[in-house]
Amino acid sequence: MNDLCADIGYKSINHIGEELCGDHVDIVEDSDGSTVIVLADGLGSGVKASILSTLTSKIISTMMAAGLPIEDCVSTIAGALPVCSVRGVAYSTFTIIRILNNEWAEIIQYDNPHVIVIRNYENYEYPKTEMNIGGKRIFKTTLKLCEDDVFIAMSDGCPHAGIGDVYNFGWKREDIIGYMQALVTGGYTAKNLSTMLVDECDRLYGHKPGDDTTACVVKIRKREPMNILFGPPSNRDDCDLMMSLFFSKEGKHIVCGGTTSSIAAKFLGKPLRASLNFERSDIPPIAEIEGVDLVTEGVITMNKVIQYAKDYLGDNELYEEWSFKKDGASLISRLLFEEATDINFYVGRAINPAHQNPDLPINFSIKMNLVEELSDCLKKMGKRIKVSYF
Repeated sequence: MNDLCADIGYKSINHIGEELCGDHVDIVEDSDGSTVIVLADGLGSGVKASILSTLTSKIISTMMAAGLPIEDCVSTIAGALPVCSVRGVAYSTFTIIRILNNEWAEIIQYDNPHVIVIRNYENYEYPKTEMNIGGKRIFKTTLKLCEDDVFIAMSDGCPHAGIGDVYNFGWKREDIIGYMQALVTGGYTAKNLSTMLVDECDRLYGHKPGDDTTACVVKIRKREPMNILFGPPSNRDDCDLMMSLFFSKEGKHIVCGGTTSSIAAKFLGKPLRASLNFERSDIPPIAEIEGVDLVTEGVITMNKVIQYAKDYLGDNELYEEWSFKKDGASLISRLLFEEATDINFYVGRAINPAHQNPDLPINFSIKMNLVEELSDCLKKMGKRIKVSYF
């Protein structure tokens, strides 16, 4: 086992006029801890395509998560998918990327644009073995993973972008590779890379996509632990225990909440320096404690982080709002969404007297719900989460 991990992100846009996307991405962890990513593209668009792609990705990912050999999974789905008698193409195509113990990658491809692999910031021409399963041509590849490897899986909406408008024959593969190579050097997350690729496709379509378009990016990176302290313990006698456990953990340390930051400052024997510099009117200012990477207000700031997290998992439209600003919510978002891979929450169960005013929309249960909601969002981003209550 190594200290690498897979950062996974994807984005889709629908065929113009359709409410459902004909592409579907499924991500599951199988029984041995490996990660399976399936991108399926249903024939056509709309409801029928959405059902076909969803079934395809669910069947493959469920079988692989159960520990069945990849050949059996592919054989089952390849045999189950008929070929359209009119168009002579499959009702659903698929790409499978399986990350094995963060050491190896298996790529299985059927009729989707072949996965682009960028290694050392250059296009990597990987070997492919052709197989015939159920009368269908399947390509299989096994690669040893390296840090900073980037895998880009696409539905055919990406190379079709711009057909008959910007380009005569669509966006050529070599041009997509060149576009992504330039972005990879910027150190963006997998989610942001997939967002930028799909947004560029949308632009080439004139914001009227002629096909469902999906990009799924897998970026191999080193693990980065992060620790976040939120609220004082229910028993005051546990303050030193909570603080010693928090500060002994490897990685950056984030302290959220006024009372919590005062306890942390006392434990470290350092002054708490508050700031009156409001970066924005709706988020309280940050503070500073020597030995702490970030000190912020608690509930209001955390609520904004959750709003950003939900958007990041979806359309990622608020990225420019938090990607460069210096308010507490933006700084936490960058640390948790872009830097961290393993996040340890230290959550105090003390009831804040200031929150017991019935005129305030904040109470103990809301505070606990914020932690659960943010943890859930971070898990969906592929982060490893551990929550400890005091």
